Amino acid sequence: MQWNKATESLEDFKKKFEIIETIDAYDALLDELFQVRNPKYKFIPEHKEDCAAFKKEYLAGKSMEEDGEWFYFPYTKNLIHYLPDAVHQELRTARNKNLITKEEQEKFYNYTVAIAGLSVGSHPALTIAMMGGAKTIKIADADVVSGPNLNRLRYDCSALNKNKAHLVASHIVQLNPYGTVHMYDKGVSSENMDEFLDGADVVIEEVDFLPMKIMLREAAKKKGLPLIMATDNGDGVIVDIERHDLDPELQLFNGAAGDISMETLKTMAPTDMPKLATQIAGPYMVVPRMQQSILEVGKTLYSWPQLGDAATMCGPVIAYIVRRLALGEKVLSGKFDVSLDAIFDPDYHTEESKAKREADIKEVHKAIGFE
Repeated sequence: MQWNKATESLEDFKKKFEIIETIDAYDALLDELFQVRNPKYKFIPEHKEDCAAFKKEYLAGKSMEEDGEWFYFPYTKNLIHYLPDAVHQELRTARNKNLITKEEQEKFYNYTVAIAGLSVGSHPALTIAMMGGAKTIKIADADVVSGPNLNRLRYDCSALNKNKAHLVASHIVQLNPYGTVHMYDKGVSSENMDEFLDGADVVIEEVDFLPMKIMLREAAKKKGLPLIMATDNGDGVIVDIERHDLDPELQLFNGAAGDISMETLKTMAPTDMPKLATQIAGPYMVVPRMQQSILEVGKTLYSWPQLGDAATMCGPVIAYIVRRLALGEKVLSGKFDVSLDAIFDPDYHTEESKAKREADIKEVHKAIGFE
């Protein structure tokens, strides 16, 4: 809720709400803005007078309280003082330069992202927003945070039983109240799919429900939208990129599951589902411990394992791909393995290690009847 300077005083605006905390760092923000716009003072320690002159000129006779914008957030009961929109974006992305140039930042900011599934999907949502991307972001999840989620989400116990879409939205809006978050807290369905993808430039799919994975891909293909999926894989990430925008005939999952569709899914036997899931995930990319653990689901484990480092890694990996797409840089369709083991384990590439991984994987494949 934004203070309207034209219709009421700030004091009257404050009286309308229960405010637990007022956050006003405006003076410090102007100090930092002075540094950003005058980088030579980085190495000139004595610049108080010049900074004071800058702030006086910037405010142009207004008080700090009058300048900028005030926003009240009902769900936290915080009142926060922000710099004006353009200046807020300038300051919060200042340290991106020149890894991201001003022109590139504008393209990234004006690239609309739709994210379905906000467990793993919360990480790219927050990372993209943190990097100054996606002024408009669409997020969907009907689920709430549970105890077992706390090993891989950026929340503490105060988030328990709270809707994941609400939590992601509140974080993004307080980071940048000038952007727009379209929140689907009942999730994505066949009824709202067109609305969810309307205006989107890219789809990020992080749902667990296989029919919805297929439904999102069919919709992305129909609309000619690129789709990204990152799957946590032990301590690493498997990334699927589907450039339906470049190849209208591209099969779903890049053909990993054959000519799969919602129609063919209806005819499949339940016993075929583990094989299908293995095909989609990447039968020789999923680490052996992950595959072995899946065999224990419903026996010694109640669900498949996921780790916080891998879930978090999905954030920067997807944000990187989204930025490349926004800038029109080359991004290929395909399945890609981002493996920390391959980088840091000195024995990973030895013949002995390769043979053991292959034997372990074949054993699991045999158990589920996958060839």
